[in-house]
Amino acid sequence: MTATTRIRRLRWWLTTMFAATTATGLVTLTLFAVRHDDTAWHAATDDDLSVQTSLVISVIGFNDPSRPDIDDLVNGFDASCPQVTVFSRAGAELAATRAAGIHCPKVREADLRGVAAAAIKDGDARADGQTEDGHHVRLRAEAFPGLDGDKPVGTVVAAVDTTADEAEHRRFAFLLSVGCALLVLLSAPIGHLLSGRATRPALTALKQQEAFLAEAAHDLRTPAASLRTLAEIALHQDGEDRDAALRRTVRLATRMGDLLDALLTRARLEAGVAQVCREPLRLDQLVEAVVDDTPADGHRITVRVEETVVVGDPELLQRAVANLLGNALTHGHAPGRPAEVEITVTADGMLTLDDAGPGIPPGLADSLFQRYHSGGGSTGLGLSIASWIADAHGGTLTSGPSLLGGARFTLRIPARQRPKQGRL
Repeated sequence: MTATTRIRRLRWWLTTMFAATTATGLVTLTLFAVRHDDTAWHAATDDDLSVQTSLVISVIGFNDPSRPDIDDLVNGFDASCPQVTVFSRAGAELAATRAAGIHCPKVREADLRGVAAAAIKDGDARADGQTEDGHHVRLRAEAFPGLDGDKPVGTVVAAVDTTADEAEHRRFAFLLSVGCALLVLLSAPIGHLLSGRATRPALTALKQQEAFLAEAAHDLRTPAASLRTLAEIALHQDGEDRDAALRRTVRLATRMGDLLDALLTRARLEAGVAQVCREPLRLDQLVEAVVDDTPADGHRITVRVEETVVVGDPELLQRAVANLLGNALTHGHAPGRPAEVEITVTADGMLTLDDAGPGIPPGLADSLFQRYHSGGGSTGLGLSIASWIADAHGGTLTSGPSLLGGARFTLRIPARQRPKQGRL
C-alpha cells in the first residue's frame, strides 16, 4: 500500500468518525429535546388540573362531618371544560357526581374510578386515560378530608383532552427528527471537506518529495553517466591525458554537488522552510559560464551578451539557463545533424535562446512548462524547473517560434536598477 493510499484511507476514516460523532451528538440532543418537551407539557397540564381540583375542594360543603354537600358546587360551576368529577365515599364504594364540564367528552368510567381510588390511597394521583370516543385525556385526582380532618371522604378528579397537545408534540418530534437527519446527512460532506483540508499538507509534502526525487533523477542522470565515462577513460590513460580526465572528473563532481544543493534548495523553498537567496549578479557572465561548462559535442552555440546585472540566486539561475540550453541541444535539431543555438542576453534582464530544430508542437504549447508534459520522450522536468525558477525571481519564461525556424525560449529576470547620476 502506497503512502498516498494510506493518507486517502485516513481521510475517509476521519470523515466517518466525524459523521458518526456528529450523528451521535445530534441524536442525543434530539432525544433529550423530545423528552423534555413531553415532560414540560405534561407538567403544565398537571399544574392546570391541580389548580382546578384545589379550587373545587375549596368550595365543597358538608352536611355532616363525613358527607360532602356538592349541590352548590354543581349549581355554581359552569359546564365548560375541563371536566371535573367528585367522588364521595359510600362505605367501600365511590359515588360519582359530575360537578362541571358536563358537555365535555365523557371519560371512561373505569379510568375515572381508577385514578380516584389511587388518590384515596395516596392523597393524589395522576394518570392517562381515554374518552368514550377514543380521545386521549390527562387525569389528576386529589383527595379531600371530612370536617374532622381525619381521613379522606372523597376525591376530586379533573380531566382534560390532550389530543391536540399530543399532536403538537408529535409534530415537534417529527420536525426535530427530520432536522436531525438532514444535519447528519450534511455532516458527511462537511466532514469529508474538513478531513481533506487536514490531510492536504501531508499529500502536498508527499507530492513535493516525489517531485524532488524525479527532478533529482532527471538532473543527475547525465552528469552521473559522464562521470563514469571520465573515470573509465582515466583508468586506461597515462600522463597528461589521465590528468586532464581527472580534472574534468573533479569539475563534473563539483557540478553534481552544486546541482544537488540547488535541488535541495528548491525543495526547501517549496516546503516553505527557506527563502530564495537574492544578491546582485552578472547574468551575462553566468550565461557564459554555463555555456563553457556544457559539452558542445559538435553542436554550434553562439552567444551575444550585454552587461546585465540582476538580483537573484546564482545557483538557481544557473540551473535554469543550463536546463534551457540542454533542452535546445537535445531537441533543437534534426536527427543526425548538429544543433544551432543562439543565446542573447540584453541589459534589461532578458535572455533569449533560439534553436533551428522542429519547433514546439501545437498540442504542447499550453502544457510545455508542466511536469511530465514535454515532448520527444522527455519527462519535461527541465523546463518545469526553469519556469519555477523564473517565477521565484518575479520573472517569466515563455516560448514561441524562432527566426531560425525552431523554438525560442525567453527568460525575463528583473534587472537591477542602476542609480541615476546627478549633474556636476
